[in-house]
This record gives sequence, C-alpha cells and structure tokens, in this order.
Amino acid sequence: MDLEQLLHNLGISKVKLSKYLGVSRQMVYNYLESGDINKWPKDKKKRLFDLLNIKSAEDIENIQIDNEYISAVDKKLDLESRKLFNVDSCIDLKGLKREKQEILMDIVYLLKEKLTDDDTDDGMNTCIYLQHFLQSLDNSKELKYILAYVSKTTGFTNPNEFKFNKDHQLLFEGILFSAMTLYANGGASKSKIEESHKRFVQDIERKREEKLSRTQELNAARIQALKELGYTQISDKNASEVLQRITEIQSRTVV
Repeated sequence: MDLEQLLHNLGISKVKLSKYLGVSRQMVYNYLESGDINKWPKDKKKRLFDLLNIKSAEDIENIQIDNEYISAVDKKLDLESRKLFNVDSCIDLKGLKREKQEILMDIVYLLKEKLTDDDTDDGMNTCIYLQHFLQSLDNSKELKYILAYVSKTTGFTNPNEFKFNKDHQLLFEGILFSAMTLYANGGASKSKIEESHKRFVQDIERKREEKLSRTQELNAARIQALKELGYTQISDKNASEVLQRITEIQSRTVV
C-alpha cells in the first residue's frame, strides 16, 4: 500500500494534508508525485510520520487501519487545523456537527490559499464571484446543479450520483455538458454567440429595471403609508401597522 492509497483509505484529502504540513495543495501534489517520501523536506517528512505514528516510510506497509487508528489521526488533523486558523476566534462553530465544521474550515483554508498564492486581480475577482454565487444559492436551485456538475467533471463525485432532484439535475447536467462541449470545440459561429450574449445582457438589464421599479414602488408605498398613519418612520411599535397599510396601498386600484 503506497502513501496515496493510505491517505485515501483514511479519508485524508489533499486539502487536509496541506493544512497539516503547512504547505500549498500544489506542493502536496508535488510531494506525492515524487513517489519517494525520503526525498521530502525533513521537517515535512517528520510531520507526516508523526501524523501516521510511524518511524520510517517502510512502516506504511505495516499500518493496520481500524477505527482506533483513524480516530487518532483525525484528532491530530483537527487539532492542527484549529491551531493554524484559530477559526473559533472569527467564526462561531457552535451548533455545527464535526463534519460541517471540517467543511467550513476547509473552505476557509482554500479561500485563504487562493488569495495568498494568486496575488492578482484574477484571484481576488474569483473569490468575489464565489461570494456572489454563495449569496445567490437560495434564489435558484440550478446553482446547486452547477456545483454538482463541477464536482462530477473534476472527479470528486460519481457522475451517476444525484443529491438533489434527479430529474431536474439530470436534465440540467445534460444541457450544460452540451454547452461546454460546444464551447470547447468552438462549434458555434462568433456572430451567433455575440447575438446570444447580447440577449443575455438585455435580459439582465430588464430584470434590473424591474427590480428597481419594484423598489421605487415599495418606497413610495412606504412613504405614503407613514404619511396616512401620521408617522415619520417605521419603529418596532408601528411596524406591523405600517406594513399592513403598505399592503393596502399596493392593492388599491389605480384609476
């Protein structure tokens, strides 16, 4: 059993190992690709041995994986992860089960690594767009399907696994695959793509105008409600009354 197989059997991802060793994920890939642990930097090799509770690379062959061993390794990884980020000082983890805490800390680590290693506008903009993506998740179920599609195409998830609505997800993944294939092969003319993108922009602008119009209408109704009720602003005491009057104003027939 080689090191990569051992890590897989223990459920130790490249992210977790990179956090424990204090190096980037790319460095972990380089270490593993070398195929010889003895060529690792001495301090990183020692930390790996400490994690696995062995004294040499040859001892990997004799490791007996059981629940007790897995638990001991997990505790070391968890302790080092918390030391590295001191997550509890900036994120309240109370109420989250351990597996959810681990996911959250892994995401924080990956974002930190992205912002640290990619000191360009691309790195920053990527994280900004990811922030927008997360903020929009509850507004569109298709965004979850995009995440599943990416997980499958990058080899993290079985392509026949459907965690969400299977029928919708299968349809969406098929359409997205066709679009990505078309993009990769350059199968559409530039003029058609430009025309399609033009409609894309127009659709977004139309939605923005509708949203702005609704906001303006709501603001006007709020002002009118306060005026009719004799208030100057909404407070905890009058909020229910004002909201009820706003609803009434919006339902009135305009002559």
